[in-house]
Amino acid sequence: MVAVASAHLTLWAVGSQQLRVRFDGGQVVTDTGLLAVRALERPLRIIADLAQRLPDPRAPGYIHHSAEALLTQQVYQILAGYPDCNDAQALRHDPLFHILADRSPAVERPLASASTLARFQYAFTRRRAGHDETEVLRQRRTARVHRLRVLNDYLIELFLRTRRTPPTEVILDVDASDDPTHGRQQLSGYHGYYEQHQYLPLFVFDGHSGMPLAAWLRPGTVHASCGAVDVLGALVARLRAAWPGVVIRLRADNGFAVPEVYAFCERQGLAYAIGYASNPVLQRATDGAAGDVELYYAFYGRRDPWVQRFEEVRGYQAESWTVPRRIVAKIERTPVGSQRRFVVTNLTDPAEVVYRDFYVQRGAIPEHPIGELKNGLRAERLSACGFCANALRLLLHVVAYAIVVLFREAAAGIAEVATATVGTLRQRLWKVGAVLECGRRLAFHVSASWPDQGLWLRVAEAVRVYVVRVSGQGVGPPVSPGSPGE
Repeated sequence: MVAVASAHLTLWAVGSQQLRVRFDGGQVVTDTGLLAVRALERPLRIIADLAQRLPDPRAPGYIHHSAEALLTQQVYQILAGYPDCNDAQALRHDPLFHILADRSPAVERPLASASTLARFQYAFTRRRAGHDETEVLRQRRTARVHRLRVLNDYLIELFLRTRRTPPTEVILDVDASDDPTHGRQQLSGYHGYYEQHQYLPLFVFDGHSGMPLAAWLRPGTVHASCGAVDVLGALVARLRAAWPGVVIRLRADNGFAVPEVYAFCERQGLAYAIGYASNPVLQRATDGAAGDVELYYAFYGRRDPWVQRFEEVRGYQAESWTVPRRIVAKIERTPVGSQRRFVVTNLTDPAEVVYRDFYVQRGAIPEHPIGELKNGLRAERLSACGFCANALRLLLHVVAYAIVVLFREAAAGIAEVATATVGTLRQRLWKVGAVLECGRRLAFHVSASWPDQGLWLRVAEAVRVYVVRVSGQGVGPPVSPGSPGE
C-alpha cells in the first residue's frame, strides 16, 4: 500500500472541545458490500471463464497483470461507480479492490494503472526489437474484433448456464439506444433525431429475467435495425440448440419495423410484435374507431378521462411487403389529447392482449435495463478514441449488469433487493465503510450501527444458496450474524 503522511485539519470549536479531522484511521475502505457480489460471481467463474476466452496479444514476458485481474478490476470499478480508466489511479491502491482481484493487500505492487487498462482495451502489445511490426498490427486488430464476438457469445452462454430449469418461453427484447460521444471518436456521427454526435448500440435482453443477451456498438448514423437479423439469428440458433422445444417471441419498437426483420421472424417461426409508424392509410382505417372514442369521451370524459380502444387493421400491405400482415391499433383519448399507435404482429391473440399484455411490457424490459446501464453503471461514458476499444468498454458494462441481474435473482426472496435498481443496491448494500485488519487472516470491521447489516447478511446467505443451486457445489458454511468474538 502507498504510505501517506498523517494529516489533520482543525475546524471550529464545539463547546469547549476543538473539532479536528485526522487522516490516521488505518486502512479504511468504502465499498465493502461488493464482497457479496464477488461471493456470487467468483464461484460461478463469470469473469474467470471470460478471461480465458479473450484473445490476448501481449507478449508473455511483459505481462504483469493477467487478463482475469484486469477484467475483475474494471468490472468491479463499474459496479462501485467508478466507470473510467482514470479512476484506477486511486483505486489501484485500495485494499478492497486488491481482495476482489484475489491479491493480498500486503503485496506492495498495486493493481493495474489507468494506462494499463486502456492498453488492454486497445489490445496494445510490446514486442522485442526486430519483430515484424505488420504482423503485430494484424494480431492487435484481430484480437480487437474477435474479443467483441467472444464477449457476445459469452453473454448468451451465461444466460443458458444460469437458468436452473429450461424455460418454456424466451422473449427477445430488441432495442437501439443513443450513446453520446465525447470528441472526434472513430465512427461517431451526428444523428438528426437525437440532435447529437453519438454511437447507436444494439441491445438484446431476455424479456423475463432482463439478462443481457447481446450488445453491439454501432456507428452513430446507422439505421436502428442495422445488423439485427444477424444478431438475432445467432441467438435463436443458440437457444434452440440448448432448448429444442423453447418458444421464442420477439418485441421491438418501430426502428425494427423493416421487411428483413419480419421475414426473418416468419422463416424462423418466431412470434413477434413490432411497433409500426403511423401513415395516412392506417389513419383512414382507424378513423371510425377514433370517432367513436371521441364521442364517448365527449359524453363520459369527466368520469372516465382515460379512454382506450383496440382495433385490428385487416389485410394491410405496405409497398415494400410481399405479403399482407396484421396491424393492431390502440386508439386513446386522454385530457392531454388523442393519439393512435400501431403494432405489426403475427400473433393471433385479441388486439388488446397483443398490445397491452405483450407489446407495452417493453416499458419494463428493455427500457429499464438500458436505463440501468446508462444511469446506474454509466455505460454512456465511452471516451476512448478507438471504436473497438469503446465497443469493448460497452460490453464490460453489460457484463457488470449481467452480474447485477444474477445478484437480484439470488436475492429474489428479499423484497428490498429483488427489484432494486443499481443505485439502490450501491447505496444500501455496496457503499459501506470498513476498517481492514491484516494479520493471520483478513477481516473487515464494519460499523456495528450500520442500519442495513441485517439485510446484507440475508443477501449474503441467499447468494450462498443460489451459487450452490446453480453450480451444484458447496461454497462455505451458512452465513450467520456470529458472535462479537468472531
